[in-house]
Amino acid sequence: MDPLVEIENLKAYYRAFLYGVDREVRAVDDISLTIARGEVYGVAGESSSGKTTLIKTIAGAIRPPLRVVSGKVTFHFDGGTQDIYAMKPEDRLALRWKHLSYIMQGSMNVLNPVRRIRHSFTDFAFRHMKVSGPVFLERVATHLQRLKLDPHLLDAYPHELSGGMRQRMTIALATILTPEFIIADEPTTALDVIVQRDVLSMIREIQREMGSSFLFVTHDMGVHATVSDRIGIVYAGRLVEEAPTAKLFNMPLHPYTQHLVGSLPRIGDATARPSLEGRPPNLAMPPEGCRFHPRCPKRMEICSQKVPPLVTVEPQRRVACFAVTGDQV
Repeated sequence: MDPLVEIENLKAYYRAFLYGVDREVRAVDDISLTIARGEVYGVAGESSSGKTTLIKTIAGAIRPPLRVVSGKVTFHFDGGTQDIYAMKPEDRLALRWKHLSYIMQGSMNVLNPVRRIRHSFTDFAFRHMKVSGPVFLERVATHLQRLKLDPHLLDAYPHELSGGMRQRMTIALATILTPEFIIADEPTTALDVIVQRDVLSMIREIQREMGSSFLFVTHDMGVHATVSDRIGIVYAGRLVEEAPTAKLFNMPLHPYTQHLVGSLPRIGDATARPSLEGRPPNLAMPPEGCRFHPRCPKRMEICSQKVPPLVTVEPQRRVACFAVTGDQV
């Protein structure tokens, strides 16, 4: 596997001192993973599992009270190796959009509602492309045509477009500079299933054409089955399982992954899906040992005492569960 992004023992906590109380929320707690060139790596997990904090940390887009406590985020761009947290702020800024871009969850978080869409392309990409204004707009129009979008939409305001069309525009904006690495944060959450299918097809076509790597974040396992090559399952700030998509769906190992896969509806199957007991832990006071053990149907005594290590059980497959790997690891 040719790595493009390497995350090593990454810890990112929210730290704040409020009302005389020093609080520390361990949103990302010792996560290590590698994303290969040309790969769509999916991150799945329920709400408040740390997915959004993880991608903010990988992108270097952190603001207080979020802080990186330890770990490294290394990019292999243009034949070089760069640790994003060892870079100067101006170098980190130059990295974005040209090498690393971001498809946000809501299109209106990107597109300025009081300016025409072409101004968003100018604001984000013009200084990176280093061409004249007319040449830049010509390249933007060509890019939109390649994505089967009408260049005349550049003269529209965001509110004049449907939600699906706005999301396609944000994808076009994120890919205008042909970045090597693209982070997609819940890009289809607010869309109906028909529009969702079209947007996912667009993302896959872009990935095949450009050869970019994607970090695709969503809680929807059905979406992951469509677009992801490998999936990492995150629970309470920790990576609990990682596997190629087909293997993860056909034979999930971790009890939490088994619940996520088992909750998917199937055509012709009217069997009631059992819900998972309890609720995700408070990351300001996480339980000792495995953070899933209070809800786990396979919990053992050791699960409340020791943190299960993330063990490689077969090529490209890791799991952190004593019920799978035993308590001798």
